Amino acid sequence: MRGYWITWAVLLVFTLAMLWADTASIPRLAFVAFMVVAMLTKASIIGANFMHLRSERAGIVLTVVIGLLVTATVLYVLIVPDAIRIREMVELYGPR
Repeated sequence: MRGYWITWAVLLVFTLAMLWADTASIPRLAFVAFMVVAMLTKASIIGANFMHLRSERAGIVLTVVIGLLVTATVLYVLIVPDAIRIREMVELYGPR
């Protein structure tokens, strides 16, 4: 159980750092880069400890990682056109 508590504490620290970054006045590109790195780090910690991928063979780990990245890419590609359309509508007609 000790390992789970340590993992939880590390994830909490990352979450607090991400919340701080959201309120800090840092450049947009630095903010986005920090958030992406923090999210990928958190996902790696969760995968290693809670999904027990740390003790698995490399083939299984690669299968999970590639599957997650492909799924994320497909979701991104499917969501971005709607986000662009909504942004254009807000710019054209204003917010509701």
